[in-house]
Amino acid sequence: MTESMKGLHRTHRCGELSAANIGETVTVMGWVQKNRNKGGLVFVDVRDRSGILQVVFEEGKAEPALIEKAAGLRSEYVVAVVGKVEGRSGAVNANLATGEIEVIPTQLRVLSESLTPPFPIEESSKTREELRLKYRYLDLRRPDLQRNLMMRSHVATLTRQFLAEEGFLEIETPMLGKSTPEGARDYLVPSRIHPGSFYGLPQSPQLFKQLLMCSGYDRYFQIAKCFRDEDLRADRQPEFTQIDMELSFVDVDDVIDVNERLLEKLFREVLGVEVPLPIPRMTWQEAMDRFGSDKPDLRFGMELVNVTDVVRECSFAVFQGAIESGGTVRGINAKGQGALPRKKIDKLVSFAKDYGAKGLAYLAVQEDGGVKSSFAKFMTEEQIKELIAAMSGEPGDLLLFAADQNKVVWDVLGALRLELARQMELLDKEEYRFLWITEFPLLEWSEEQNRYTAMHHPFTMLMEEDLQYLDSDPGRVRAKAYDIVLNGVELGGGSVRIFQNDIQEKMFEVLGFTKEQAHEQFGFLLDAFQYGVPPHAGLAYGLDRLVMLMAKEDSIRDVIAFPKVKDASCLMTNAPGKVDKKQLQELGLELQEKN
Repeated sequence: MTESMKGLHRTHRCGELSAANIGETVTVMGWVQKNRNKGGLVFVDVRDRSGILQVVFEEGKAEPALIEKAAGLRSEYVVAVVGKVEGRSGAVNANLATGEIEVIPTQLRVLSESLTPPFPIEESSKTREELRLKYRYLDLRRPDLQRNLMMRSHVATLTRQFLAEEGFLEIETPMLGKSTPEGARDYLVPSRIHPGSFYGLPQSPQLFKQLLMCSGYDRYFQIAKCFRDEDLRADRQPEFTQIDMELSFVDVDDVIDVNERLLEKLFREVLGVEVPLPIPRMTWQEAMDRFGSDKPDLRFGMELVNVTDVVRECSFAVFQGAIESGGTVRGINAKGQGALPRKKIDKLVSFAKDYGAKGLAYLAVQEDGGVKSSFAKFMTEEQIKELIAAMSGEPGDLLLFAADQNKVVWDVLGALRLELARQMELLDKEEYRFLWITEFPLLEWSEEQNRYTAMHHPFTMLMEEDLQYLDSDPGRVRAKAYDIVLNGVELGGGSVRIFQNDIQEKMFEVLGFTKEQAHEQFGFLLDAFQYGVPPHAGLAYGLDRLVMLMAKEDSIRDVIAFPKVKDASCLMTNAPGKVDKKQLQELGLELQEKN
């Protein structure tokens, strides 16, 4: 039978008590983690978000009725305990923050009873994720998830404090805006008042924050909910949270400076980790050439090596075909993996094919100096020696090569490099390697649309010295864009924005927009730019990804209170769901059955 807490006031959270409180009478409230009945001696562990506290009901110290009541407690009952803090009568538990003490109770109230949970509420749960997400309200009681969400709250609070001290204003932008088809798919919201018209949920507050710069607010930030209707991965969700900012009268270095100091503060105060400043910078081109990725993981080497010139004269048709069609041959050296069985090498070949490779050439340098290779018969002994030397190959190494157009080679070897690092256990979660990637291409060619598209968005400023190539060689133009990368994960990105009308119009022209189309989609921004717009730039972090890395988790689902699964559904609420026919009629919508 449950009781009221009338007259009781919690004095401490469970994990806040220590030896300094010995002798005090305290009131704690929380959930029963465990109940051990030794007959006349009952140990009850009470848990709240701060930790676990042992309460001891012992003959001679507690009333018999109280001991009997304690013996009936079950896991996840909610209780209130009044009692005196004493030093542990048994062995000290060094694994608990409260391991030196226990509470001897004078009162016990059962505030709420519980069914037997469908899985144990414990750290590092082995219960399958689908079941835990169905009962997410129980899963969130786990101490490791609670620590993650408390860390997330701490990161958000520190971010607000830091940016406020730097002169930023926190301003909210609308959730219901205009759909902008450039980029990922929008989530659409039908309008009842304007039949046939739709709002788009924001993929980012991009246009509004630029308008705030036009309005003279100088420095804006927002911890903003954003939405993208795209396929999900471990670090993607249909709704996610950005630390979003925009600054006026700045260039690249100003944005990088304030964000380096923000990251330094967050990692020092949340994790006790010092981030050496300045954070290294690398151009997009260098990152692709060295790592095959614009978000390289610097915790290990295994860099790409361009061996096109070394193999140019060999008779291996795969290499020759790639070179003749304007591609390259590049390789990576998996140190010490030369004895990898053929079956595992074949798995690496299959892995490479998933990233667009037609195959993967390999050469294992044997301990006796000989080689085992898929292509050695097409090369002279001298050519093989030259190739091994170019790859810094030593006995025991496995050299892997991809030959194709640059993009394919980068994609394949960039992914393969990370896969090998996982297999070789080179990824240390205790190490944090930050990197700025700069000078991205402004545009990328879309085969699907048969035109150039913006690599970031249509408002990204180009490098002034590349303006001359915008008509003649658009693919050569570099952007004033920058990404902040941590351990192979893009934490955030931004750019200096176009603020001159003539450059913005030229950008739309290169992207294939007519003046009318540009004004139809972005007219309100272009109109605003006619009334005096300051030079401005910005950046946005994925808060979920940032906290995921700080918490050393592998998925952002472990740092979001109520996440969706891969098909963008919620297993707990069963969203998305069907709606009433009347609601559809009010919105002027009719569902058609798919054949």
